[in-house]
Amino acid sequence: MGISIRAMTKEDKSAIMQILRHTPEFKPAEVVVAEEVIDAYLADPHGSGYITLVAELDSAIIGYICFGPTPLTDGTWDIYWMAVDPNRRRQGIGSVLMEAAIENIRGVGGRLAVIETSSTPAYESTRRFHTKHGFETMARIPDFYTIGDDMLIMRKQMK
Repeated sequence: MGISIRAMTKEDKSAIMQILRHTPEFKPAEVVVAEEVIDAYLADPHGSGYITLVAELDSAIIGYICFGPTPLTDGTWDIYWMAVDPNRRRQGIGSVLMEAAIENIRGVGGRLAVIETSSTPAYESTRRFHTKHGFETMARIPDFYTIGDDMLIMRKQMK
């Protein structure tokens, strides 16, 4: 397929923001937070607490993933954000990004990856994606995001 995965640079931000703005699952306020995290990473890639990777195909940025070690834990990592160009979904790009993140986490001795996600129907395919990649739902916090929108906490143990 020719997808390359590499660390995000400042030149990639515009393309990632376009992807985020056109990802139907993300509300405008969520895009603002994602941009804040991107800016923190770009300002200090080694000290921000985030690792941000992009997927590139034919010189075009087609997705990204942001993850980092969970503060005050031993070997636990959070996967914070992931998005793929909506026009390129279901082509394996998300899988390549997730595998790169998991490989990175394993490579530094990570033992657990955690994802927090929504329980709404709009996130059904997202939850299936995470399950396909070995994540299991461990907890549900009812009405966390808003009434009727529970937070689901999913985890993957590294082997």
